[in-house]
Amino acid sequence: MKKRVFLIVLDSFGVGELPDAAEFSDVGSHTLKSCTQSEKLFIPTLKSLGLYNIDGIGCGVLEENPKANFAKMIEKSMGKDTTIGHWEISGIISEKALPTYKDGFPLEIIKQFEQKTGTKIMCNKPYSGTKLLEDYGEEHMQTGNLIVYTSADSVMQIAAHEDIVPIEKLYKYCEIAREILQGEHGVGRVIARPFEGEVGNFKRTTNRHDYSLTPPKETMLTKLQDEGFSSIGIGKIYDIFAGVGVDQRIPTKSNEEGMQKTIEIAKNNDFEGLCFVNLVDFDMLFGHRNDVDGYANALTEFDVKLAELLEVLREEDILIITADHGCDPKTISTDNSREYIPLLVYGKKLKSAVNLGIRQTFSDIGATILNIFDLKAEISGNSFLSDIK
Repeated sequence: MKKRVFLIVLDSFGVGELPDAAEFSDVGSHTLKSCTQSEKLFIPTLKSLGLYNIDGIGCGVLEENPKANFAKMIEKSMGKDTTIGHWEISGIISEKALPTYKDGFPLEIIKQFEQKTGTKIMCNKPYSGTKLLEDYGEEHMQTGNLIVYTSADSVMQIAAHEDIVPIEKLYKYCEIAREILQGEHGVGRVIARPFEGEVGNFKRTTNRHDYSLTPPKETMLTKLQDEGFSSIGIGKIYDIFAGVGVDQRIPTKSNEEGMQKTIEIAKNNDFEGLCFVNLVDFDMLFGHRNDVDGYANALTEFDVKLAELLEVLREEDILIITADHGCDPKTISTDNSREYIPLLVYGKKLKSAVNLGIRQTFSDIGATILNIFDLKAEISGNSFLSDIK
């Protein structure tokens, strides 16, 4: 029977501050614990798998007989963003942080961008995405100038109203920015941030698109692809890896759609390889907006879909649930947080209730996935497969 691995990343679902959190101004961050303080949280399926059994989790009620194996993982890379987190999961440890711009992008970058696009830009500083539309949306409507901004993450974000700058043109502008932002200015992602509506009532659309750096070396995805195994990317996965190592791209507009696509593939797709899923709503809609109830409710909705997925998994299937960083919605900061990530590993032919402890890098996931397919590659990480077979 064909082996299938489903790897689901709950984007920003941290489970407590890392030992070096102070270096990132994230002392006290604990995304899961903050969500447990909301009445909107009801996650019996995650609990049954052993989420609250993870060492030092500090919240929730232990499951007597967890169905999955569990651990928490340390980020070894220097960062706390989506790109670095996913790259580390796939086997790349980034010893040097990607560049960030607390004072905005250098003038030479902005001038080059304006020259190549034939447009003017405004803002060019760190900004909250929602506040940005309040402060710059009307001027953008009047002038057509692009709104360029950043955050504590290694990103350039380009916002434009869909009636002023058509989607395809905005995407083209982002591609130009991606070509410019290389080398010392190689930010992790350039992000298209289209919005719609009228002055006083602007809102982002679901047509966001990310343009990532190309991974600098081999990953679990490229190894799987090279050896003839399927590599399916649901949600932002294709964008995060700049398409490298991803056979099939399945974009989504919500967590619900991402989980529904995953369930459909589990039911109907006789592939052999990896189905890699990113659920971004936790981060984008709730973590960065300090919306505790919204985050908790999104976890509740995920839990319902997770139960559906478990029902359709085959005997040989393996499910891995994890995250890529934290984004505590209860702290003052609206930025990502430097946290441990959870690890839940379930399979009908695997052991259950094995405490895998504290893993020293996210890359143990990539190493384990390759081990499942009897593959070896020059990636970081140590497989835990022998502990749970």
